[in-house]
Amino acid sequence: MLVIGVLAGALITTAAYAPELRRISRLLDARRDGRASANARITMGAHAPGVAELAEAINRELDCAMRSHIDGMRAQRDFQRDLSALSHDIRTPLTGAKGYLQLAADEADPALKRRRIDAAVERINRTSELLDALFSYTKASDPDLVLNAEPIDVREIVEQCLLGHYPDFERLGWEPVVTGTGAPRITEADRQAMGRIVENLVANALRHGSGAPELRIATAPEQTILSISNPIDRPDELDVEHLFDRFYRADSARRGGGSGLGLATSAKLAETMGMSLEAKVDRGRLTIELRSH
Repeated sequence: MLVIGVLAGALITTAAYAPELRRISRLLDARRDGRASANARITMGAHAPGVAELAEAINRELDCAMRSHIDGMRAQRDFQRDLSALSHDIRTPLTGAKGYLQLAADEADPALKRRRIDAAVERINRTSELLDALFSYTKASDPDLVLNAEPIDVREIVEQCLLGHYPDFERLGWEPVVTGTGAPRITEADRQAMGRIVENLVANALRHGSGAPELRIATAPEQTILSISNPIDRPDELDVEHLFDRFYRADSARRGGGSGLGLATSAKLAETMGMSLEAKVDRGRLTIELRSH
C-alpha cells in the first residue's frame, strides 16, 4: 500500500508539473523563433509548488535581457548621432580650408594671398585639434588602460597649467584666483592623467567662461581635491547632467568652438583613478569639482 501511495503521489505531482513546464518550454521556444513578442512573459495556469518560483525567476531574466537590449539600442543610436556630429565637425573646417586655398591660388595680391593661406591653416589646425581630442578620449575610454598612481602635488600641477595659459589669460584680461597654494596637496594619482584633467578644466573655463576662474586646491585630506568655478553666459542652456557626456556641447558652446570631448576625457581619466568629476550651476557660475572616493 505504501508503494502504491508513493506512485500515486508521483503521478499526481507529474500531472501538476508537466503542463506548466510544457507551457514554459513553448513560450521560450516561441521567443527564440520570433513567434512571440519580446514582451511576452510566463503565466501560470495552475499552482504547482516550485514551478511558480521558476517562472518568476525566468521572467526576471527576461526583463533583464529586455533592459539590456533597450540600453544597447540606445547606445547604438547615441553612437550614430555622435558619429554624425563628428563627421560634420571635421568636414566643416576642411571644406573651409579647401575654399581658402582655392581663393589663394587665384589671388594675385601677395598680402591677400597670405591672409587666405593663413585662414586655411587655421581651419586645418582646428581639425587637427579635434582629431587629437578624439584620440585622447578613445585612449581614456580604453577598459585596459593602466595608470600609474604615485604621490603627486596637485598644487604644482595647477600652477604649471596656469603658467602655460598665461598668454590666454592676459589676452582676455583675466586674473585667475587660486586658493590653497600655501601648502602641498599630495594625492595618489597618475601624474600625466591628473595634468590632462587640470588642463581640460582650465581650457574649458577659458573657452566657455565669461570671466576669470577661481580655483580651490584642498590642502586637507578631504573628499574634494580641486574645484574650478567661473561665470558663464546663458547658464540656462547648460545641462550639467550631461556635461561630461561624449560630444556634449551647449548651444553657446557650439558657437564658441570646442570638440565636446575634453570634459568627457577628464571624467574617464578620473574614473580610472577612483575619482569623479561633479558639476553644478549656481547664480550664473559653473563649478566643477574633482573628488576622491
